Amino acid sequence: MSIISFVGAGPGDPELITLKGYRKLQEADVVIYAGSLINLALLDYCKDGAELYNSASMNLDQIIDQMEASIKENKNVVRLQTGDFSIYGSVREQIEEIKKRNLEFEFIPGVSSFLGAASSMQFEYTVPQISQSVVITRMSGRTPVPERESIKSFARHQTSMAIFLSVSGIDNVVNDLIEGGYKKSTPAAVIYKATWPDELTIKGTLENIAKKVEDAGVKKTALILVGDFLGKSYNYSHLYDPTFTHEFRKGIEND
Repeated sequence: MSIISFVGAGPGDPELITLKGYRKLQEADVVIYAGSLINLALLDYCKDGAELYNSASMNLDQIIDQMEASIKENKNVVRLQTGDFSIYGSVREQIEEIKKRNLEFEFIPGVSSFLGAASSMQFEYTVPQISQSVVITRMSGRTPVPERESIKSFARHQTSMAIFLSVSGIDNVVNDLIEGGYKKSTPAAVIYKATWPDELTIKGTLENIAKKVEDAGVKKTALILVGDFLGKSYNYSHLYDPTFTHEFRKGIEND
């Protein structure tokens, strides 16, 4: 039976798609991909004769109509979306329409750009006694953000933050972060097109990162990262402490 497979394309590097996603692309008869948001080199994995559609030039009805027409022709469909579609993937509205038409679908996750950024910059978001939580958020724009989830409200936690879809308003973002509780000296970074060949990383603090980003001309396709996890301070975990490891295992065995 033919099926619609939502596939996370990964952050940019075409080798960072999952093995299952790669196989689905190889088998697909129809691929509807998210325009320039994905690395077009991924389409080289498709078989000869596969039908390719750029969703940047399609509205929601056109996307779903194409999926339905393809399924009725017993063709396997891949909806190829950037990063992992569970984060700002606009997938919910597609799924609701698919359900109305009783079409079979599945989800195949991908590597989000905030994870690709961590690997590119070689850091860990959760540093013991520095930060054990990660806030993933965005500034309010065409898609509004509930007031309780404003950047300023999250800033009071002073934990690790990955801010999507906001670099064009980085001045406002920085102001909200500082007003919310971060110090001006808090480390910050902006990474443009993480894991792509033209990746660019800009490092600084909340005091100077906006100016550095402006000077670099970065206005889109970038993540804002904020928090002391980017700094030089760190503490070791107990993971490699033999005494702790022994006691931890003993506790599990006694439960």
